[in-house]
Amino acid sequence: MAEKTILFVAPAQAVTTFFPFFKDAGLAVGIVDSLPAALAAIRKSPPCLIFSQAKIGVYTAEALLGEAQKEPGFPPVIVFTDRGTASEAARCLELGAKDYWLEPLTWEKILAVVPGGETAAPPPGAPAPGPGHGAPHAAPDVGQTGDAAGKGFAIVGEHPLIRRVLGLARQVARSKATVLISGESGTGKEMFARYLHACSDRADGPFVAINCAALPEHLLESELFGHEKGAFTGAIARKLGKFELASGGTLLLDEISEMDLGLQAKLLRVLQESEFDRVGGTETVHVDVRVLATTNRRMEDAVGEGKFRQDLYYRLNVIPLKLPPLRERGEDVPRLALYFVDKYRKAYNLPRLSFAADAREWLLGYDWPGNVRELQNLMERAVLLAGSGPIRKSHFLLDGEGWQEQAPEEAFAAPDSGGAVSAEDAAGEDAAGDAFDQAAAARLFAAEGAPGTGEVVPLDVMERHMIIKSLDRTEGNRTQAAQLLGISVRTLRNKLNEYRKLGIDVP
Repeated sequence: MAEKTILFVAPAQAVTTFFPFFKDAGLAVGIVDSLPAALAAIRKSPPCLIFSQAKIGVYTAEALLGEAQKEPGFPPVIVFTDRGTASEAARCLELGAKDYWLEPLTWEKILAVVPGGETAAPPPGAPAPGPGHGAPHAAPDVGQTGDAAGKGFAIVGEHPLIRRVLGLARQVARSKATVLISGESGTGKEMFARYLHACSDRADGPFVAINCAALPEHLLESELFGHEKGAFTGAIARKLGKFELASGGTLLLDEISEMDLGLQAKLLRVLQESEFDRVGGTETVHVDVRVLATTNRRMEDAVGEGKFRQDLYYRLNVIPLKLPPLRERGEDVPRLALYFVDKYRKAYNLPRLSFAADAREWLLGYDWPGNVRELQNLMERAVLLAGSGPIRKSHFLLDGEGWQEQAPEEAFAAPDSGGAVSAEDAAGEDAAGDAFDQAAAARLFAAEGAPGTGEVVPLDVMERHMIIKSLDRTEGNRTQAAQLLGISVRTLRNKLNEYRKLGIDVP
C-alpha cells in the first residue's frame, strides 16, 4: 500500500497501541491534541483521513467539523468516543463527519476505512476486534468471561452467594419482569444487567443504559422520553429518548433511587402501560422495553423517607437481585484476581503471571471497600509493576509502601496453568513479550508528557522519549526501566545501542 498520512486528534495513549501496525502498513501518522495544532498540521501536509476524539479538555470534534465546513477539500473526519450519545452522533454527522464510532478502536476498523486499506492484511498480533460499528458501548469489565451461558457473558465466581444470585438471574432472564439489582458500589450491578440481557430473548436487541443521578430532572426527562422540536429553548429538532432507542431490547436505569419524584410518576406509567408522551408532544408513543434498575441504597429507607414512590418501588422490585460484597465471597477473591491478571498480562504482552504467598494472603485478608472494581484496578497496577512476575504484595503499592525489585519466591499459579509455569512455557512467553509493548509504554508516556505537546510527533521520537523518561524515572536502572516499559532488558539494551550509533546521547 502506498504511503499515506493519517492524523489523530487525540491523546497519544489512545492510539499508541497501533503504532507498529501503522509502520507495517506503510502509514505515516500524526498526533495532535488541540484545534490550532490540528489545523496547522492539515494545512502543512493534508492527511487522507482524520480520526478525532469527541472531546479533549476544551477541544471538541464539533469545533473541528465546523472549521471543515469553511474549507473546501477538507479531509474526511471520523469521530470516536468512549461515551457516545445519540444526540452527539447526530450533531457530528449533520456537521459532515464521515462516521461516528464507539471505542475501543480496532486495527480492522481503522484499516477498513483507510483508502486502499482493505487490501492490506492485518499484521500478526493486531488487537482483536472490539464491538462493531454502532454496537452498544461495552460496560467496564467487572468479571466478564467467554462462557456460553450468556452468549458471551458470564460472571466469574463459585461462592454460594454469587451462584444463588446467578441461578435466579438465569431463571428470570427470559421473562419481561422488571428486576431491581442492588448492592454496594463496585459489585458489578451493570454487569449483571448485561448478563440478564444476554441470557434473554432480547439479546439481539439494543441494550441502553442511563445514569439517573448524572442529569438534572428536566434533562433526564428529555433523555428518557425524548422531546419534540420547540419543546424548550434549544430543542431545535425532535429527539428520541432512551425508551424509544431501547424498544425491542433492554433499558437499564442506573442509580434509580436518585430519580426526582416528579419523574417517578411518568416512569410508573411507562412500566404499567408501555406508553408515554415525549416532552412537548401530544402523540402517545408505544414501546416494547424490558426495564432493569440498579441501586446502591436501601430502597425501603428511601420509601420511608418519602424520597421514592412506594408504588414504583413495588413495580420495579418484581424480581430483587441483591449482589454480595466481595469481602463475603471468600475464594472468589483470588479467582477474580487471577482472571484480571490474565486479562491484563495478555493486553500488555507479558508472560504468564502468578501470585507470591504474601500477595495471596493479603488478597484474602483485605476488606475490599471498592469491591470488584477496586480489585480490577489493583490487578492492572500489579501486572504493570510485576513485569515477568510473580506478583507480590509490594506490587499493589499500598498506602505507605514503596516498590522495589525482590528475589523470586514460591508462588501459586493460575488454574489454567496447571501449577507453576514450566521453563519451556516461560521461554516461549518471554520471546513473545520481547517486542516493544506499546500499551505499557503509552501509560508512561501519558504520565510524563510528550515532547512538543500540540505538535505532530514522529513515532520513533515518541518511542525514544518513553525510553529516556523511563531511565530518568528509575535513575538509570535498566531492569526497572524495562519493566516500566513492558519490554525485556535485552530489547532496551538494543534500543540504546541503536541510539548511540545514530549519535543520540542516551543514559
